[in-house]
Amino acid sequence: MKSLTTTPAAIIAVLLAATLGACSDSAQREDGVARETAGAIKDAGSEVGDAAANVAKAAGDAVLNGGRAADAAFETADVKGALIADSRLSANGINVDTDHTAKLIILRGQVPTAEQKLIAGEIAAQRAVGYQVQNDLTVR
Repeated sequence: MKSLTTTPAAIIAVLLAATLGACSDSAQREDGVARETAGAIKDAGSEVGDAAANVAKAAGDAVLNGGRAADAAFETADVKGALIADSRLSANGINVDTDHTAKLIILRGQVPTAEQKLIAGEIAAQRAVGYQVQNDLTVR
């Protein structure tokens, strides 16, 4: 039987090979983890970007809708002021509503004559350019 003699250099070589192999496996695992982490960060960034875009769109829509509502309030006040200022009308019984999404002025309430109903509708149409007028006034 032959005896196996081991030299210190052989032992060091075996230990070095084992250590390098372990380091290589560890480096490969770390590289894989780094790639997975980078992919997850990229995906998360994309999702955050999409969410930010959705928030920005919603905010823009809200501002736009608020602007339209302000325009509608202006039209309501403008028409009501013109009705009150017109001496041919008794505007106390006239209510002016505005639907800003439909761009519609709605006249409701009561007037003493059919002529006043007609005049109120004409004034509303002249003052609220770009709006339709729905004259729901009743003659009492």
